[in-house]
Amino acid sequence: MVVDDDTDVLTAVKLLLKPEVQEIITEKNPENINSLLTRNQVDLVLLDMNFNSTMNTGNEGIYWLRKIKEWKPNVCVIMITAYGHIDLAVRSLKEGANDFVVKPWHNERLIETLKDLLDKQEGPKKPKISVKGSAGTSTAILGEAEAMQDIFHKVNKIAPTDANILLLGENGTGKDLMAKAIHERSLRANKPFVKVDVGALTDTLFESELFGHKKGAYTDAREDRTGRFEEAEGGTLFLDEIGNITLQQQAKLLTVLQNRQVTRLGTNKAVDINIRLICATNIPLQELANENKFRKDLIYRINTVEITMPPLRRRVQDVPLLARHFAKIYAAKYLKPSVDFSNAALQKLQQYSFPGNVRELQYTIERAVIMADDALLQPDDLIFSSLENSIPETLESADNVPLSMMEKNAILRVIEKHGGNITRAAKELGLTRTALYRRLNKYDI
Repeated sequence: MVVDDDTDVLTAVKLLLKPEVQEIITEKNPENINSLLTRNQVDLVLLDMNFNSTMNTGNEGIYWLRKIKEWKPNVCVIMITAYGHIDLAVRSLKEGANDFVVKPWHNERLIETLKDLLDKQEGPKKPKISVKGSAGTSTAILGEAEAMQDIFHKVNKIAPTDANILLLGENGTGKDLMAKAIHERSLRANKPFVKVDVGALTDTLFESELFGHKKGAYTDAREDRTGRFEEAEGGTLFLDEIGNITLQQQAKLLTVLQNRQVTRLGTNKAVDINIRLICATNIPLQELANENKFRKDLIYRINTVEITMPPLRRRVQDVPLLARHFAKIYAAKYLKPSVDFSNAALQKLQQYSFPGNVRELQYTIERAVIMADDALLQPDDLIFSSLENSIPETLESADNVPLSMMEKNAILRVIEKHGGNITRAAKELGLTRTALYRRLNKYDI
C-alpha cells in the first residue's frame, strides 16, 4: 500500500512496482489507512512523511506510523521523505519504521529495499505462489523443496517479460496452475488469460477454435466466430497438450507465430495479434524433439524459456505441506472440524510414489476428509487411487470376468500406459475423448 497526497507519486510508484508485486493499493488520504488495512492483506506500506492537513509540522508521518504499528504490528513500513527531513526519517526508525527512502528516489534502490524487507519478513524461503481463482478465491502452488524454489525464482524473473514459455512435466504436476501464475505476474495480468486444450482438436476444429471463422466457412459455421488468439489479445494464450497436435496443425500454428497474424477460416483478411504464449505438454523434451512427431522450428518458437514441473516423488518433503493444505480446504468445504495427520499417516503418504502426482494427492486427501470419523487421520484413512495402480494379470485373463470389467481394465491399462494422457489413450482405444470420458464416469474411475 502506498499512502501519499501527491497523485504523481502514487502513479509513479504504481508503474514502477506493478511488475514486481501481486497487488498495489494507492491512497491519498491517510484517514483511510485503517479501513484499507482491515479489508486487505497488506505486507508493506510506503508512507509519506507529510500530508496536506492541519498538522503541518512534518510529524504527520510519525503519527500515522504509530497508528499502523498499533493496528498491524507485523506490517513493514517504509517512510517517504524529502531530503530536508532526513532527521525526521531517522526518528521514524526509532518509532518502528523498517526503512525510509528519500525523494527523488532511485528506482532500483527502492525495489531492492522492498525485496529485502519482504524476504526478511517471509524468511529465507517463499514456499508458495498464489493463483487467483473464480469469485476472488485463490489457489496456492506450494513447495519448500529446492526444485520448487528454483521454479518460483525463475517464474518471478520471467513472468514480467513477454518470453514464450514451455511447461513440461507429468500429468498432475500443476502445469495449468503455473501457467495462470505466470500470467498473473506478467504485465498482461489485467488482460485475458485464455486456455485451449489443443490436443483434443481435429484439424477443422483446430483452425476454427484458434483462428476463428466467418459465417458459411464450413457446414456448421452459422455465424462469425472469434478465435482464441483474438480472444487473448493483449493477454496470455495457454495451449495445453501442445505435444499432441499433428504436423499439419504445427505448420499452421508456426505460420501464425512467425507472422503474428491470424486469418479466420472463410476470409483472406489477416488480423494482427498481440499475445504472450505459454504451452504445456507431458511429453519429455527429448521425445518432443523427434522431427517425425514435432517440428524443431516450432519448438524453438514456443520454448524461449522452459520450466519443468517436478513429479511429487522427487519432492517428498513437500507431501506433508500439500496434504495439510488440501485437508484444510476440504475440511472447510465439507463442514468438517480441523483435520490433521498422525505421524504414521504422514509416513504412509511420503512412502507412496504418487504416479498421479499432486492431483492424486489432492483426491486422496479429499476422500480421506470425507470418510474419516476422527479429526486425526490415520494410515487406514488414506486410500490410494486404483486408477494409478497396475492391474493384476490374473484378473485380466480370467475367463469368468464380466465384459464390463474387461472394458474397465482395458481402459485402466491404456491410461496407465500413456501416463494419464487422455488424448493418447482415447486414440489407442479407438474412442473419441468424449466417449472415453463417458466410460470413465460410467466406471467411476
